[in-house]
Amino acid sequence: MIKVGEHITLDFLGVKKDYPQSFYEKVIYKIAKAAKVEILNVSSHKFEPQGFTLIALLSESHFSFHTFPEKNVISFDFFTCGKVPPKIALKILKKEIQHERVVAKSFDRSSVSLYDDIYSTSGQKKYYVVNNVLETFTSKVGQFVEIMSLEEFGNALFIDHEIQVAEKDEKIYSSSFFKSSYDLSKKNNNVAIIGGGDGGVARECLENNANYIDWYELDPEIVESCYRHLPKVCSKVKKSNRVNTYWGDAFESIKLIEDSKYDKIFVDLNDDQYCIDLAKKNMK
Repeated sequence: MIKVGEHITLDFLGVKKDYPQSFYEKVIYKIAKAAKVEILNVSSHKFEPQGFTLIALLSESHFSFHTFPEKNVISFDFFTCGKVPPKIALKILKKEIQHERVVAKSFDRSSVSLYDDIYSTSGQKKYYVVNNVLETFTSKVGQFVEIMSLEEFGNALFIDHEIQVAEKDEKIYSSSFFKSSYDLSKKNNNVAIIGGGDGGVARECLENNANYIDWYELDPEIVESCYRHLPKVCSKVKKSNRVNTYWGDAFESIKLIEDSKYDKIFVDLNDDQYCIDLAKKNMK
C-alpha cells in the first residue's frame, strides 16, 4: 500500500450561532498548533446574504471551513501528511462550535480503494477493499471485466460489477459444484461445461480424472484474463490436453452434440437475470 496522508471531514449539525470571520481565523491556529502543521497562507470569503468559506494552505496540505447558515451546518475538512492524525481537530472543534450533532468521516489517502458491492442497499453499504486493479476492459461480446487484488480474498474476477470468483475461496464453490454431481453419479469420463470462464469447475473435473472435457464458453477474453491473473484457479486447465474449448453460444453449440455423449453437463453461468432466463429457456 502507498499511503500519502490522512483526511477527515466534519459536518456540525444544528448550529444556531452565526460565527464571525474572526472566529475561524482564530480557531485554525489552535488546530494547526495541536496538529503540529505549518500554515502558509489563508484565504477566505464572506457571501451575501449569508455563508462563509475559508481555506488554509499548509506545508502538509490543507484544511477548510464552509458554512451553511440556512441549514445550520458548518463543514470542515483536514488533509495532512503530517505525523499527527487530523482527528485532533475534532476534539478542538467540538468544544469551540455549539452544535447538536457532528458527522465525522476519516480515511487514508492511499493506493487502497473501496469497491461497492452491487447488493448493497441504501440502508446497508458493503464494500470490497481493493489493493490494486490489475485489468479492466469491455470484451468484444459486451461484458465489462475487472480483475482486482482484494485485501481479504486475493485476486478476483468481476463481470459487470459483480464478483464472480476469488482465489481465496473459489475452491469451496467449484469443489462443491463438482461433488454435488458426483454424489448423484460416479460416472465422470466425459463431461461438458457451459460457462465457467474462470476455469474452476474444469480444474475440479481434471483433478477427479475426467477423460475429456468439452468446455463451452461465450467469452474467450475472460478466460485469457483469468489465465493471466488467476493461476491458482485455472493454470491446470490451461496446461491440459484433455480440455477442448468451444467459443460462442454454448446452448446453440451443445444442441449439435449427439445424445448421451456426456456423463455430466455442468452449467456454471453468471447469477444475473439474463443468464438465469437463458438457462431456463434452453434446459426445458
